Amino acid sequence: MLLEKDPYHAFMPYEPIPVASASDGPLSGLTLGVKDLFDVAGYRTGCGCPTRLATSPVMTRTAPAVQRLLDAGAQFVGKTHTDELAWALYGMNAHFGTPVNPAAPDRIPGGSSSGSAAAVAGGLVDIAVGSDTGGSIRAPASFCGIWGIRPTHDRIPLDGAQALAPSFDTCGLFARDGNTLLRGMEVLAGPDTAPLPNAPELLWPTEMHAQLGEAQSALCSAAFDGLTAREVSVYPDGVEAAYATYLTTNGADCAEAIVPYIRASGMPLVRGIDGRAAAAEALTPEEIATARSARAAFRVHVESVVGEGVLLAPAVHDAPFRLDAPVEVFDGFRHDAMRLLCVAGMSGLPQVVFPAGKVNGAPYGVSLIGPRGSDLSLISLAIQLTAKDMP
Repeated sequence: MLLEKDPYHAFMPYEPIPVASASDGPLSGLTLGVKDLFDVAGYRTGCGCPTRLATSPVMTRTAPAVQRLLDAGAQFVGKTHTDELAWALYGMNAHFGTPVNPAAPDRIPGGSSSGSAAAVAGGLVDIAVGSDTGGSIRAPASFCGIWGIRPTHDRIPLDGAQALAPSFDTCGLFARDGNTLLRGMEVLAGPDTAPLPNAPELLWPTEMHAQLGEAQSALCSAAFDGLTAREVSVYPDGVEAAYATYLTTNGADCAEAIVPYIRASGMPLVRGIDGRAAAAEALTPEEIATARSARAAFRVHVESVVGEGVLLAPAVHDAPFRLDAPVEVFDGFRHDAMRLLCVAGMSGLPQVVFPAGKVNGAPYGVSLIGPRGSDLSLISLAIQLTAKDMP
Protein backbone atom coordinates (compact mmCIF):
# COMPACT_ATOMS: atom_id res chain seq x y z
CA MET A 1 0.00 0.00 0.00
CA LEU A 2 1.06 3.57 -0.57
CA LEU A 3 -0.28 4.86 2.77
CA GLU A 4 1.95 5.41 5.78
CA LYS A 5 -0.63 3.99 8.16
CA ASP A 6 -3.51 1.55 7.83
CA PRO A 7 -5.30 1.64 11.19
CA TYR A 8 -8.21 -0.45 9.90
CA HIS A 9 -6.15 -3.27 8.35
CA ALA A 10 -7.93 -2.54 5.10
CA PHE A 11 -5.00 -3.07 2.74
CA MET A 12 -2.83 -6.01 1.82
CA PRO A 13 0.74 -5.34 3.01
CA TYR A 14 2.26 -5.51 -0.46
CA GLU A 15 5.44 -3.68 -1.35
CA PRO A 16 4.26 -0.23 -2.43
CA ILE A 17 4.52 0.04 -6.20
CA PRO A 18 3.31 3.35 -7.66
CA VAL A 19 0.62 2.96 -10.33
CA ALA A 20 0.31 5.63 -13.01
CA SER A 21 -2.93 7.55 -13.41
CA ALA A 22 -3.97 10.45 -15.60
CA SER A 23 -2.79 13.83 -14.39
CA ASP A 24 -6.20 15.30 -15.07
CA GLY A 25 -9.70 13.92 -15.49
CA PRO A 26 -13.16 13.66 -13.93
CA LEU A 27 -11.79 11.72 -10.94
CA SER A 28 -8.75 13.92 -10.28
CA GLY A 29 -8.29 14.45 -6.57
CA LEU A 30 -9.93 11.15 -5.60
CA THR A 31 -7.95 8.32 -4.05
CA LEU A 32 -8.69 4.71 -4.98
CA GLY A 33 -8.52 1.30 -3.29
CA VAL A 34 -8.84 -1.91 -5.31
CA LYS A 35 -10.07 -5.25 -4.01
CA ASP A 36 -7.32 -7.86 -4.30
CA LEU A 37 -9.49 -9.82 -6.71
CA PHE A 38 -8.64 -7.46 -9.58
CA ASP A 39 -5.32 -7.34 -11.40
CA VAL A 40 -3.19 -4.22 -11.01
CA ALA A 41 0.03 -3.98 -13.02
CA GLY A 42 3.06 -4.34 -10.75
CA TYR A 43 1.19 -6.37 -8.11
CA ARG A 44 0.29 -9.98 -7.56
CA THR A 45 -3.39 -10.91 -7.25
CA GLY A 46 -3.92 -12.94 -4.10
CA CYS A 47 -7.72 -13.17 -3.95
CA GLY A 48 -7.47 -13.55 -0.17
CA CYS A 49 -5.92 -16.98 -0.69
CA PRO A 50 -2.31 -17.80 0.32
CA THR A 51 -2.12 -20.57 -2.28
CA ARG A 52 -3.26 -18.25 -5.03
CA LEU A 53 -0.90 -15.49 -3.88
CA ALA A 54 2.08 -17.86 -3.82
CA THR A 55 1.53 -18.84 -7.45
CA SER A 56 0.40 -15.48 -8.83
CA PRO A 57 2.77 -13.73 -11.22
CA VAL A 58 3.37 -10.02 -10.95
CA MET A 59 0.68 -8.67 -13.24
CA THR A 60 1.68 -6.73 -16.33
CA ARG A 61 -1.83 -5.50 -17.15
CA THR A 62 -4.44 -3.78 -15.02
CA ALA A 63 -8.04 -4.98 -15.10
CA PRO A 64 -9.97 -2.80 -17.58
CA ALA A 65 -12.50 -1.66 -14.96
CA VAL A 66 -9.70 -0.41 -12.70
CA GLN A 67 -7.87 1.14 -15.65
CA ARG A 68 -10.95 3.24 -16.45
CA LEU A 69 -10.72 4.85 -13.02
CA LEU A 70 -6.97 5.45 -13.33
CA ASP A 71 -7.39 6.96 -16.79
CA ALA A 72 -9.95 9.34 -15.29
CA GLY A 73 -7.44 10.61 -12.74
CA ALA A 74 -8.12 8.49 -9.65
CA GLN A 75 -4.95 7.96 -7.58
CA PHE A 76 -4.25 4.33 -6.64
CA VAL A 77 -3.48 3.79 -2.95
CA GLY A 78 -3.38 0.00 -2.59
CA LYS A 79 -5.03 -3.40 -2.88
CA THR A 80 -7.62 -4.18 -0.25
CA HIS A 81 -8.42 -7.31 1.73
CA THR A 82 -11.06 -9.80 0.63
CA ASP A 83 -12.59 -12.96 2.00
CA GLU A 84 -10.80 -15.99 0.56
CA LEU A 85 -11.65 -16.29 -3.15
CA ALA A 86 -14.47 -13.80 -2.44
CA TRP A 87 -16.62 -16.71 -1.25
CA ALA A 88 -18.05 -15.34 2.00
CA LEU A 89 -20.13 -12.47 3.38
CA TYR A 90 -18.55 -11.53 6.71
CA GLY A 91 -15.14 -10.08 5.79
CA MET A 92 -13.18 -12.39 8.07
CA ASN A 93 -10.13 -13.95 6.43
CA ALA A 94 -8.55 -16.80 8.39
CA HIS A 95 -5.19 -16.26 6.69
CA PHE A 96 -4.78 -12.48 6.43
CA GLY A 97 -7.03 -11.22 9.21
CA THR A 98 -10.20 -9.15 9.45
CA PRO A 99 -10.39 -5.46 8.54
CA VAL A 100 -11.78 -3.25 11.28
CA ASN A 101 -15.23 -1.83 10.71
CA PRO A 102 -14.55 1.90 11.31
CA ALA A 103 -18.20 2.57 12.13
CA ALA A 104 -18.49 -0.31 14.62
CA PRO A 105 -15.09 -1.76 15.57
CA ASP A 106 -16.59 -4.61 17.58
CA ARG A 107 -18.67 -5.81 14.61
CA ILE A 108 -17.91 -7.62 11.36
CA PRO A 109 -17.07 -5.33 8.43
CA GLY A 110 -18.91 -7.51 5.93
CA GLY A 111 -17.40 -9.24 2.93
CA SER A 112 -16.13 -10.23 0.65
CA SER A 113 -15.18 -6.63 -0.21
CA SER A 114 -14.32 -5.96 3.43
CA GLY A 115 -11.06 -4.09 2.87
CA SER A 116 -12.57 -1.76 0.28
CA ALA A 117 -15.50 -0.94 2.55
CA ALA A 118 -13.26 -0.37 5.58
CA ALA A 119 -10.87 1.83 3.59
CA VAL A 120 -13.73 4.06 2.43
CA ALA A 121 -15.54 4.14 5.78
CA GLY A 122 -12.29 4.98 7.57
CA GLY A 123 -11.42 7.81 5.21
CA LEU A 124 -8.31 6.09 3.83
CA VAL A 125 -9.58 6.41 0.24
CA ASP A 126 -12.42 8.26 -1.45
CA ILE A 127 -13.64 5.39 -3.63
CA ALA A 128 -12.88 1.69 -3.71
CA VAL A 129 -13.53 -1.10 -6.19
CA GLY A 130 -15.33 -4.18 -4.92
CA SER A 131 -17.06 -7.16 -6.43
CA ASP A 132 -20.57 -8.33 -5.65
CA THR A 133 -21.69 -11.88 -6.38
CA GLY A 134 -24.11 -12.62 -3.57
CA GLY A 135 -23.91 -9.34 -1.65
CA SER A 136 -20.23 -8.52 -1.29
CA ILE A 137 -20.67 -4.78 -1.89
CA ARG A 138 -24.19 -4.34 -0.58
CA ALA A 139 -23.68 -6.03 2.80
CA PRO A 140 -20.42 -4.26 3.76
CA ALA A 141 -21.85 -0.93 2.59
CA SER A 142 -24.76 -1.42 4.97
CA PHE A 143 -22.52 -2.70 7.79
CA CYS A 144 -19.98 0.15 7.51
CA GLY A 145 -22.46 2.98 7.03
CA ILE A 146 -21.38 3.99 3.51
CA TRP A 147 -22.71 4.02 -0.05
CA GLY A 148 -22.22 1.14 -2.45
CA ILE A 149 -23.65 -0.19 -5.68
CA ARG A 150 -24.08 -3.57 -7.26
CA PRO A 151 -24.46 -2.53 -10.91
CA THR A 152 -26.56 -4.06 -13.63
CA HIS A 153 -25.09 -7.49 -14.33
CA ASP A 154 -22.62 -7.49 -17.25
CA ARG A 155 -22.52 -3.68 -17.41
CA ILE A 156 -18.90 -3.39 -16.20
CA PRO A 157 -16.18 -5.70 -17.57
CA LEU A 158 -14.72 -8.33 -15.26
CA ASP A 159 -11.66 -9.13 -17.34
CA GLY A 160 -8.63 -9.36 -15.07
CA ALA A 161 -10.72 -10.39 -12.06
CA GLN A 162 -11.09 -13.82 -10.47
CA ALA A 163 -14.46 -15.34 -11.32
CA LEU A 164 -16.61 -16.92 -8.61
CA ALA A 165 -20.08 -17.35 -10.11
CA PRO A 166 -20.07 -15.60 -13.49
CA SER A 167 -23.83 -15.23 -13.97
CA PHE A 168 -23.89 -13.36 -10.62
CA ASP A 169 -20.46 -11.64 -10.52
CA THR A 170 -20.37 -7.83 -10.81
CA CYS A 171 -17.84 -5.03 -10.30
CA GLY A 172 -19.01 -2.01 -8.33
CA LEU A 173 -17.90 0.83 -6.09
CA PHE A 174 -18.00 2.18 -2.55
CA ALA A 175 -17.97 5.86 -1.49
CA ARG A 176 -18.82 7.83 1.64
CA ASP A 177 -21.49 9.90 -0.11
CA GLY A 178 -23.79 9.61 -3.08
CA ASN A 179 -22.25 12.36 -5.17
CA THR A 180 -18.81 10.74 -5.04
CA LEU A 181 -20.31 7.35 -5.84
CA LEU A 182 -22.08 8.87 -8.84
CA ARG A 183 -18.88 10.56 -9.96
CA GLY A 184 -17.02 7.25 -9.90
CA MET A 185 -19.78 5.27 -11.55
CA GLU A 186 -20.09 7.75 -14.40
CA VAL A 187 -16.55 6.72 -15.33
CA LEU A 188 -16.82 3.04 -14.46
CA ALA A 189 -20.20 2.33 -16.07
CA GLY A 190 -20.63 5.00 -18.74
CA PRO A 191 -24.03 6.53 -19.59
CA ASP A 192 -27.20 4.71 -18.58
CA THR A 193 -28.72 2.57 -21.28
CA ALA A 194 -32.18 2.88 -19.69
CA PRO A 195 -32.33 5.91 -17.39
CA LEU A 196 -35.23 6.25 -14.99
CA PRO A 197 -38.13 8.51 -15.96
CA ASN A 198 -38.29 11.87 -14.20
CA ALA A 199 -40.81 10.60 -11.65
CA PRO A 200 -40.48 6.80 -11.47
CA GLU A 201 -43.16 4.82 -9.73
CA LEU A 202 -42.03 3.84 -6.24
CA LEU A 203 -42.66 0.24 -5.19
CA TRP A 204 -42.81 -1.37 -1.75
CA PRO A 205 -41.71 -5.06 -1.83
CA THR A 206 -43.83 -6.35 1.05
CA GLU A 207 -42.14 -9.75 1.45
CA MET A 208 -38.72 -8.13 1.72
CA HIS A 209 -39.87 -5.78 4.46
CA ALA A 210 -41.67 -8.62 6.23
CA GLN A 211 -38.29 -10.24 6.89
CA LEU A 212 -37.19 -7.37 9.15
CA GLY A 213 -37.34 -6.99 12.89
CA GLU A 214 -39.07 -4.08 14.58
CA ALA A 215 -36.05 -1.77 14.80
CA GLN A 216 -34.91 -2.49 11.26
CA SER A 217 -38.41 -1.96 9.90
CA ALA A 218 -38.66 1.36 11.71
CA LEU A 219 -35.42 2.57 10.11
CA CYS A 220 -36.63 1.55 6.65
CA SER A 221 -39.89 3.36 7.17
CA ALA A 222 -38.07 6.47 8.38
CA ALA A 223 -35.68 6.41 5.41
CA PHE A 224 -38.60 6.36 3.00
CA ASP A 225 -40.87 8.58 5.09
CA GLY A 226 -43.25 10.75 3.12
CA LEU A 227 -43.01 8.71 -0.08
CA THR A 228 -46.00 7.02 -1.63
CA ALA A 229 -45.21 3.51 -2.84
CA ARG A 230 -47.35 0.76 -4.30
CA GLU A 231 -47.09 -2.64 -2.60
CA VAL A 232 -45.68 -5.40 -4.81
CA SER A 233 -44.53 -9.01 -4.54
CA VAL A 234 -41.08 -9.88 -5.87
CA TYR A 235 -40.97 -13.57 -4.86
CA PRO A 236 -43.35 -15.31 -7.31
CA ASP A 237 -43.20 -18.66 -5.49
CA GLY A 238 -42.33 -17.40 -2.02
CA VAL A 239 -39.14 -16.40 -0.23
CA GLU A 240 -37.88 -19.90 0.48
CA ALA A 241 -38.35 -21.08 -3.10
CA ALA A 242 -36.42 -18.08 -4.40
CA TYR A 243 -33.61 -18.63 -1.93
CA ALA A 244 -33.38 -22.33 -2.81
CA THR A 245 -33.14 -21.35 -6.48
CA TYR A 246 -30.39 -18.87 -5.64
CA LEU A 247 -28.36 -21.45 -3.69
CA THR A 248 -28.52 -23.97 -6.50
CA THR A 249 -27.81 -21.62 -9.41
CA ASN A 250 -25.02 -19.85 -7.55
CA GLY A 251 -23.55 -23.17 -6.47
CA ALA A 252 -23.68 -24.48 -10.04
CA ASP A 253 -21.74 -21.44 -11.26
CA CYS A 254 -19.16 -21.89 -8.50
CA ALA A 255 -18.78 -25.58 -9.35
CA GLU A 256 -17.76 -24.56 -12.85
CA ALA A 257 -15.73 -21.43 -12.11
CA ILE A 258 -13.85 -21.82 -8.82
CA VAL A 259 -14.20 -25.34 -7.40
CA PRO A 260 -11.89 -26.86 -10.07
CA TYR A 261 -9.14 -24.47 -8.92
CA ILE A 262 -9.78 -25.33 -5.28
CA ARG A 263 -9.42 -29.04 -5.95
CA ALA A 264 -6.51 -28.82 -8.40
CA SER A 265 -4.48 -26.52 -6.16
CA GLY A 266 -4.94 -28.67 -3.06
CA MET A 267 -5.45 -25.51 -1.03
CA PRO A 268 -6.49 -26.05 2.60
CA LEU A 269 -10.17 -25.28 3.10
CA VAL A 270 -11.37 -23.13 5.96
CA ARG A 271 -14.75 -23.60 7.59
CA GLY A 272 -17.44 -22.29 5.29
CA ILE A 273 -15.68 -22.72 1.98
CA ASP A 274 -15.33 -26.45 2.63
CA GLY A 275 -19.09 -26.88 2.96
CA ARG A 276 -19.95 -24.58 0.07
CA ALA A 277 -17.52 -26.36 -2.26
CA ALA A 278 -18.89 -29.78 -1.29
CA ALA A 279 -22.49 -28.62 -1.75
CA ALA A 280 -21.68 -27.19 -5.18
CA GLU A 281 -20.06 -30.44 -6.30
CA ALA A 282 -23.03 -32.48 -5.07
CA LEU A 283 -25.55 -30.73 -7.32
CA THR A 284 -27.00 -32.96 -10.03
CA PRO A 285 -27.56 -31.88 -13.64
CA GLU A 286 -31.30 -32.21 -13.08
CA GLU A 287 -31.22 -29.97 -10.01
CA ILE A 288 -29.19 -27.38 -11.87
CA ALA A 289 -31.44 -27.37 -14.93
CA THR A 290 -34.57 -27.03 -12.81
CA ALA A 291 -33.05 -24.18 -10.77
CA ARG A 292 -31.81 -22.30 -13.81
CA SER A 293 -35.26 -22.49 -15.35
CA ALA A 294 -36.75 -21.19 -12.09
CA ARG A 295 -34.20 -18.37 -12.03
CA ALA A 296 -35.14 -17.33 -15.56
CA ALA A 297 -38.79 -17.18 -14.49
CA PHE A 298 -37.84 -15.22 -11.36
CA ARG A 299 -35.97 -12.68 -13.46
CA VAL A 300 -38.91 -12.21 -15.82
CA HIS A 301 -41.25 -11.75 -12.85
CA VAL A 302 -39.06 -9.20 -11.06
CA GLU A 303 -38.39 -7.21 -14.23
CA SER A 304 -42.13 -7.16 -14.92
CA VAL A 305 -42.89 -5.97 -11.38
CA VAL A 306 -40.23 -3.26 -11.47
CA GLY A 307 -40.98 -2.03 -14.99
CA GLU A 308 -39.63 1.52 -15.06
CA GLY A 309 -40.16 1.88 -11.32
CA VAL A 310 -37.94 1.54 -8.26
CA LEU A 311 -38.13 -0.84 -5.32
CA LEU A 312 -37.69 0.78 -1.90
CA ALA A 313 -35.99 -2.16 -0.23
CA PRO A 314 -33.94 -3.18 2.79
CA ALA A 315 -30.37 -4.11 1.90
CA VAL A 316 -29.97 -6.86 4.50
CA HIS A 317 -32.06 -7.98 7.43
CA ASP A 318 -29.94 -6.59 10.28
CA ALA A 319 -26.96 -4.54 11.39
CA PRO A 320 -23.58 -6.36 11.53
CA PHE A 321 -23.16 -8.82 14.37
CA ARG A 322 -20.37 -8.80 16.95
CA LEU A 323 -17.01 -10.38 16.16
CA ASP A 324 -17.39 -12.59 19.24
CA ALA A 325 -20.92 -13.75 18.39
CA PRO A 326 -21.77 -17.42 19.04
CA VAL A 327 -21.35 -19.93 16.24
CA GLU A 328 -25.10 -20.12 15.66
CA VAL A 329 -25.06 -16.47 14.57
CA PHE A 330 -22.19 -17.11 12.16
CA ASP A 331 -24.06 -20.07 10.70
CA GLY A 332 -27.45 -18.39 10.33
CA PHE A 333 -26.90 -14.69 9.60
CA ARG A 334 -25.64 -15.23 6.05
CA HIS A 335 -28.76 -17.13 5.03
CA ASP A 336 -31.10 -14.48 6.41
CA ALA A 337 -29.18 -11.75 4.61
CA MET A 338 -29.10 -13.64 1.33
CA ARG A 339 -32.86 -14.08 1.25
CA LEU A 340 -32.97 -10.33 0.63
CA LEU A 341 -29.77 -9.95 -1.38
CA CYS A 342 -30.80 -12.65 -3.86
CA VAL A 343 -33.52 -10.46 -5.39
CA ALA A 344 -31.13 -8.19 -7.31
CA GLY A 345 -28.60 -10.99 -7.69
CA MET A 346 -30.92 -13.40 -9.48
CA SER A 347 -32.62 -10.70 -11.56
CA GLY A 348 -29.40 -8.95 -12.53
CA LEU A 349 -30.81 -5.53 -11.62
CA PRO A 350 -28.80 -2.65 -10.12
CA GLN A 351 -29.07 -1.99 -6.39
CA VAL A 352 -27.67 1.06 -4.61
CA VAL A 353 -27.23 0.94 -0.81
CA PHE A 354 -27.02 3.98 1.46
CA PRO A 355 -27.06 4.59 5.24
CA ALA A 356 -30.37 4.69 7.10
CA GLY A 357 -29.20 4.90 10.70
CA LYS A 358 -28.14 2.49 13.42
CA VAL A 359 -29.57 -0.62 15.05
CA ASN A 360 -28.16 -1.36 18.50
CA GLY A 361 -25.28 1.02 17.87
CA ALA A 362 -24.22 -0.36 14.48
CA PRO A 363 -24.94 0.92 10.93
CA TYR A 364 -27.88 -0.27 8.92
CA GLY A 365 -28.53 0.61 5.27
CA VAL A 366 -31.47 0.64 2.91
CA SER A 367 -31.51 0.45 -0.85
CA LEU A 368 -33.12 1.17 -4.20
CA ILE A 369 -33.43 -1.51 -6.89
CA GLY A 370 -34.12 -0.25 -10.38
CA PRO A 371 -34.48 -1.43 -13.97
CA ARG A 372 -31.60 -2.89 -15.94
CA GLY A 373 -29.32 -0.13 -17.19
CA SER A 374 -30.60 2.56 -14.80
CA ASP A 375 -27.56 2.57 -12.50
CA LEU A 376 -26.59 6.24 -12.61
CA SER A 377 -30.12 7.58 -12.42
CA LEU A 378 -30.76 5.17 -9.55
CA ILE A 379 -27.87 6.72 -7.60
CA SER A 380 -29.19 10.19 -8.46
CA LEU A 381 -32.61 9.23 -7.14
CA ALA A 382 -31.05 7.98 -3.90
CA ILE A 383 -29.19 11.28 -3.55
CA GLN A 384 -32.45 13.20 -3.98
CA LEU A 385 -34.19 10.96 -1.48
CA THR A 386 -31.53 11.37 1.18
CA ALA A 387 -31.53 15.12 0.60
CA LYS A 388 -35.31 15.09 1.15
CA ASP A 389 -35.80 16.78 -2.23
CA MET A 390 -38.40 14.32 -3.43
CA PRO A 391 -42.10 15.27 -3.35
